[in-house]
Amino acid sequence: MNSDISEVLKKKSSNNWKDDVSILWQLSKTYIWRLIAALLCGLVLSGINGAIAWAIKPALDSIFVEKSAGFLILLPFGIIILFLMRGVFTYLTNYLMSSIGAKIVRSLRQGIYDKLLTLPISFYNRTSSGSVVSKVLNDVGMLNQIVAYTVKDFFVEGGTVIVLAAVAISRRWDLALLSFIVIPLIIYSIGRLGRRMKRTSMNTRRLISKVTTILHESLQGIKIIKAFTMEKEMAHRQEEALAEHYRNVMRETRINEFSSLIAEILGGIGVAIILFYGGHLVISEEISAGAFFSFIVAILMIYTPLKRLSRVHNNFQQARTVIERIREIVLVEPERHGRIEKEIEGQIVFDNVSFRYPSAQDYTIRDINLEIRRGELTALVGYSGAGKSTLADLVAGFWYPAEGDILIDGVNIKDLSLESLRKGLGVVTQDIVLFDDTIKANILFGRPSATDAEVIEAAKAAYAHEFIMELPEGYEAKIGERGARLSGGQKQRIAIARAILRNPSILILDEATSSLDVESEQNVQKALERLMAGRTTIVIAHSLSTVKKATRIVVMSGGRIIQQGRHEDLLLQSGLYQELYNMQFVSKESNSPSVSA
Repeated sequence: MNSDISEVLKKKSSNNWKDDVSILWQLSKTYIWRLIAALLCGLVLSGINGAIAWAIKPALDSIFVEKSAGFLILLPFGIIILFLMRGVFTYLTNYLMSSIGAKIVRSLRQGIYDKLLTLPISFYNRTSSGSVVSKVLNDVGMLNQIVAYTVKDFFVEGGTVIVLAAVAISRRWDLALLSFIVIPLIIYSIGRLGRRMKRTSMNTRRLISKVTTILHESLQGIKIIKAFTMEKEMAHRQEEALAEHYRNVMRETRINEFSSLIAEILGGIGVAIILFYGGHLVISEEISAGAFFSFIVAILMIYTPLKRLSRVHNNFQQARTVIERIREIVLVEPERHGRIEKEIEGQIVFDNVSFRYPSAQDYTIRDINLEIRRGELTALVGYSGAGKSTLADLVAGFWYPAEGDILIDGVNIKDLSLESLRKGLGVVTQDIVLFDDTIKANILFGRPSATDAEVIEAAKAAYAHEFIMELPEGYEAKIGERGARLSGGQKQRIAIARAILRNPSILILDEATSSLDVESEQNVQKALERLMAGRTTIVIAHSLSTVKKATRIVVMSGGRIIQQGRHEDLLLQSGLYQELYNMQFVSKESNSPSVSA
């Protein structure tokens, strides 16, 4: 999806079918020459169908009335040529339209993915990942069938109806008008059923999204499911979701087939009337048998494309639901970007900053005034929910303050380019995110242009090189989804190597060792000390040794800063830091250097 399509979707209303046609056109016009070729082949195909119906009269008259032996010899060759041409042009039309549909789906999926990368964190907080996956895979995938077959049917079958109607009128106009009486009834029934199809199709899309969400969550949380023996309950939940989806799919099927049923019944009524009246005309010799059979063939051939056109309308209604659901992603405003491009040095100032999440009524942090100088190590401590991680997220530009300003090197973070900000930022968290790729590729996430030597140097600095070389494939070893084939300590060291390779000016460590055992924590701690050297570092509830070494310790409670100073000074004060130290740190000093405040 390019920016032009995004603009079209912003301007159009999904309640107007003309707007949805316009959107489909915008998606298709990129492949205009292929589309024109497909439509020309479709028109030729319609003409061939008309030629078959038209040829019935001369064939019957020449053979049964004139008894022409020469025509009888030529007839089989003519039939073979007509049907050969129909087969070739059917193949070309279907191939060209299928390729257009596949190209649209490919570009649309890539466009939605590109859009997803620009959306703010707030979007992902309120939208399940399974729902997004369902829209990208299931919903967008429907457009392939709609473009490949529905658009093709609209032009080919519509053209066939026009050509055959012309043949019928040329044979006997009064019979033709009599046969066309049922067409308005078919169109009316199609319109009524189409509205029902749109509502039902939207519900089907939502239900398959629910199925995808349950599947995605089950795969992500398979350890928890097994640990709590929830296999039966999760299987039952998925079974209910699939059953509900099945019932709605069958509603769609009933609507589709009912439209065909109506077309069959009304078509049968029309043919019966024509046969009765036409037979009377043949008996009274007002029309030749050849002309009448040519007319009948044309009318019978008309009803088949009419039935397909009834499905075209239903399929178009399904396409409208897809467009509507795509709009739910496309119309979300991307992250706000400032225009100032600069290399980050690392000075951070919070000037009376307050913030609350969009879905919350109360402020998460209030009246934060804090200056972090370049190269300083600042530790944030406090009970869970004090606002420590929120403060770090604000520095990363994931959220903007509701009140007050954050200045990075003297520039308001709202005016700073997010790309510039994040290029100067490194993050290591407790919940390490690694990708299902090689160790080398995951480290290169820090700086894709780095050389192999730089990757190895970063791994050595993170104390990861030794265990990497013990793996059979070394740096080319696949680590599985989210690093499933590595231990917790190994994953942390890969993440640290990634941050070292990035060489950031500002480093955020968010409880990076809280879930590790003593040995792993010691290895990771050494790597972190190397990583922090000379950088502006914000540490959230990290190890005791790091907290003690901090230039400043900031104690938070209820979203406010209630204490700040060096470790020794804060211990002399009777405040929250002393309480946390006595309650957690002292007891851990004898067992482990780790802190979880």
